[in-house]
Amino acid sequence: MSETPKRQFATRVIHSAQDTEAWEGGTLPPLYQSVSHRHPTADSLSDAFAGKGGHIYGRLSNPTNSVLEAKLTDLEEGRGAVVMASGMAAISNTCMALLRAGDEFVAGRSLFMSSWILFTQIFKKYDIRVRLEDPTDMAAMEAAITEKTRFLYVETLGNPALDVPDIKKLGAMAHAHGLPLVVDNTLGTPYLVRPLTLGADVVVHSTTKYISGHGNASGGVVVDGGRFDWDRKKFADFAPFVARKGPLALLDRIWREHHINHGTTQAPMNSYLTMVGLDTLALRMERHVTNAMAVARFLAAHPAVTWVNYPGLHNHPGHGVADAQFGGAGFGGMLTFGLEDEAAARGLIDRLSLIYHLASIGDCKSLIIHPWSTQYLSFDPATRRDMGIRPEMLRLSVGIEAVGDIIDDLNQALTA
Repeated sequence: MSETPKRQFATRVIHSAQDTEAWEGGTLPPLYQSVSHRHPTADSLSDAFAGKGGHIYGRLSNPTNSVLEAKLTDLEEGRGAVVMASGMAAISNTCMALLRAGDEFVAGRSLFMSSWILFTQIFKKYDIRVRLEDPTDMAAMEAAITEKTRFLYVETLGNPALDVPDIKKLGAMAHAHGLPLVVDNTLGTPYLVRPLTLGADVVVHSTTKYISGHGNASGGVVVDGGRFDWDRKKFADFAPFVARKGPLALLDRIWREHHINHGTTQAPMNSYLTMVGLDTLALRMERHVTNAMAVARFLAAHPAVTWVNYPGLHNHPGHGVADAQFGGAGFGGMLTFGLEDEAAARGLIDRLSLIYHLASIGDCKSLIIHPWSTQYLSFDPATRRDMGIRPEMLRLSVGIEAVGDIIDDLNQALTA
């Protein structure tokens, strides 16, 4: 029997982990809304607790969640995954599994708001230090590595700075120092880039955003590439997890020590809804990126707009890296732009009629927010500016509506 050919992404996103025979012909997995799972013998439940397969309790695993994990493992070209209740659960559990008191890690400073708070404030309580650097400055990132460093961390596209780190170079640098590279691929999605194939070791997502795509299911995931060698002196504390799961030692530690004990379980209904949305990821992303490019060009030409930040524009400092790294698939569905001042930016929001004003991204609908006065309101002005947040800036997550209607709404608000 010939081997099944590896299909293209747009096909795999629909057909990965499908088991219609087990689902009695259904094309979506059953929703297992069950807290506990019955076992027929004493040995079978004992084996399940020993990690030899089988579901036990909803906080540990769930059959519906397992299908989503298999799908996302395939799409990111990893070797295993754990879905969680949110993107921040995925980030915090991954970091805590890697870190101990007194450790350090190096991260790109253009971070999502909650990641920045976790790294710079919450971890400080546990005697953990983050060294924040420009993720596109290889020399600065490398200079920040010390004997205490445990890993490097970047976002595929900084939120909302939209800088574009070179994952291949960062992966090579991390490995030269015996360190893993962790990448938040929420804005990129596996449609644009699969960091594990470029040298990253772990990928995290807020599946709430583009993966789900419809604003109806919170979630997160950690995908392990299974390529990093944890059996070394620097990671001697991983020995029991290496003995149990070998190359998936980190994923085992995340699941066993942090995920199940912090109670960051993904609701099965949210996994089910995420899979419904996931079927159209390739189609939606194609529309997101083409719409975003058209909107960026419109804004760049409008006299009321003072600047536009979008990797698809040739004047963006990361345009070349993005073009090569994303393989011509596009430059993401989010952009930022500036008006004359803060009053003008907030006034534009009040005049919009089609574009929704709310705190999220990656929805099929177009969404806008003024980060300076909302998500980053509690940050001091210097920190906000250092993160790329400016008073006159608006963040726009471009949806999949007819692009002419998106542009018309922006135009009437800009010229009202």
